[in-house]
This record gives sequence, C-alpha cells and structure tokens, in this order.
Amino acid sequence: MSPVAELPIAHTDPINARILSVSEDRIQGFVRDPIGVIAEQSGVDAETVIERVRAMMRAGTIRRVRQTLMATNLAEGALVAWQYPEGKLEAAFDYMVKDDPFSGHVVIRSTDAATPGSKYRLWTTVKVPQGYSIEKHCAMIGGLTGAEHFRVMPANRIFALGVGHVRRKGMEPGSKSDALAEEKDTTKAVLSELDWRVLTALKREVEPDEFARDLWRARAAEAGVPLETFHEVAESLNARKVIGRFSTFLEHVKPLQSGERVTRFNALFHWAVPTGREIEAGREVGRFHILTHCYWREGGAEFRNVNIMAVAHGTEKDAVLAHKAAIDAHLAAIGIPVSYTNVFWGGRSEIKPSEISPLAYVDFCRSLGVDPETMRE
Repeated sequence: MSPVAELPIAHTDPINARILSVSEDRIQGFVRDPIGVIAEQSGVDAETVIERVRAMMRAGTIRRVRQTLMATNLAEGALVAWQYPEGKLEAAFDYMVKDDPFSGHVVIRSTDAATPGSKYRLWTTVKVPQGYSIEKHCAMIGGLTGAEHFRVMPANRIFALGVGHVRRKGMEPGSKSDALAEEKDTTKAVLSELDWRVLTALKREVEPDEFARDLWRARAAEAGVPLETFHEVAESLNARKVIGRFSTFLEHVKPLQSGERVTRFNALFHWAVPTGREIEAGREVGRFHILTHCYWREGGAEFRNVNIMAVAHGTEKDAVLAHKAAIDAHLAAIGIPVSYTNVFWGGRSEIKPSEISPLAYVDFCRSLGVDPETMRE
C-alpha cells in the first residue's frame, strides 16, 4: 500500500468519490464482506478501498465508519424541538452533545422569517430504551438545561433514510425514483440476550486500523461467539429489519483538512398535508433523491400541524430551495394539498450515535440522582 501521506484525502478526488458514492449509503443491511461489496459496486479494488478509506478517516474527511441500526425499531425515538431563552441556547447545545448519550443529532436551526415554531431553535434526535419514556427523559433534560418548552415528535412512518452526499452533488432538482418510496413502520423488535451481545459489538464504530477485509472476526470474539454464529445472528437481525446500512459518514458540517466543505446548507422541510393522506404524501415526497431523511411526524399546533418532514443538504442555498420547489410542484400536480410549508435551516450542529442500551440508561439516571424506575412509561 502507498504511504498514507501520499494518498488523496479529498472527497472530490475521483477514486475517493467512486468509493464514497457507494460506501456512504449503498450498502444496505448486514453483509459479511462490506469492503468486498464496496469494491465490486465502485469498480475500485479492495486494497485501494481499504487504504483510501483509512486515509480519509485519519484526515477527518470521514468522521465515522459503522454498521448503523434501525434504532426506531429498537428503542423509543423522536425528533425533539426545544425552546430556550437566548442566553441558555448554546449551553443547552453543549449539554446535549457532551452529557446526554441518548441525544443524537443536535442542531441549532433558524427560519428565514418569524413563523410558527421559529422560537424552537434547538432540534435533537432522542432515543431511550424500550420501556422508558421519552417525555420523561426530555422533561428531566429540559429541567437541567433551562428549557422553556419542548415538543416530542416520534416517527409514525419512515420514507427515506440514507446519506450519500457525494452522489447527490450536482443532482438536478426534481430527480426522483420511478417507484413510490417504501413505507417503513416503527414496530419495536424484541431481542434476546445473544441478539444484544452481537448487536452491541456490531454497532461499535470502526477504527482506521480495524478497517480490513475480515472486519467481523474481532467483533465476534468481542461478542463471545464463533464468527459463523456472529454472521448468522446478524443476518437474523437483518431479516427482522433492525439493521440499517454499513456506512462511511463524511464530515459534512465542518470544514475539512483540505478547507473544503461537503455541504454548507442543511434544511429541514415541513409540509402539512390532509389528515389521512400522510402515508400517500410521504411515499411521494420520499421518492426525491435529494432527501437524506423523510418521515411522517406530527408537529402539532406549535408547527401549524405539519406532518411530513424531510432533510436535504447542499452547498448552495438556492439549489436546496430549488429542490424543495420541485417537491412542492410535484405534490400540487398529483393533487395532494399542502396547507402550510416551511424550511428550518441548520446552523451549529453535531452528530453522534445515540445510546440505546437499557443498562447504560440505568447508569445514566443514577448518575443524575434519578431512580430509573421513575422514568418508565
């Protein structure tokens, strides 16, 4: 292999871009040889895939490599909008990032004009283990950080979930799949002790030196099972739809070592469609390739009863708005009325995997002097 110092680390390098166009979000579910699949689909040999990904990880171009989970099927999860006095907003952001392992995406958002909900500046994803209450968790965290109000918005259905920033660069507004988006429910899976052992080892982030062809052997040892058992349990979890994708996550918020940015604008789109047409609308909106996420969530009166939410990223604000305009036009053309729509722009943000372990939740509550039993639903 070439010395790391000589390897290109920019996501725009032609070979890196070929790798990333697959590795960001094309490896769905659990596969025994993810590097081999990336090599096959990208047309880049496996040895080069390994050395390029390692170099990008060490340079910070890739901030994380991991097997993701469908956490909505494993834990109680929601998008939470928080309202804080201006003087407490930044401190609350820091707390969510550093001190609450059950908060994932943490974003300070703003709107282009004062609108319903624009006072809700802090947006987070929150997950708690099955049997515990997100409302109680948020009330506890809100009390510690001085929140004035919060709104918990669980996902009723998921219509799009996949990052793929590299393959979305230069995408034409209106680009969409021929078929409707798949509708995924959020029914919770019940796992055995063996399932959790394998899952815990499987989901841990991959370090640069671990990124090798025989990726899962050490994880099987960590779980205390033979490699074949590890594979079989992981494939069983995959069949039960609790495994997400194997993914390389780009640093898409902060400037890279090269000075480039993967994206500059992160937009949360809101639409209010008629009650009873949420799934129809979600499957139509979720078709659009620019979207990294699309959900049916109930915004409530604070957000003018929006019920379809989606996220898009881009390097130019006008381009992001052009993509939204294309979605708006499509909804109008097929006769789905929208009574209200808005865009919440992302500012300061941090992204980290949410903890979902019941044991970790018990320890967290006790560290705050809270009886975990009082946090149950």
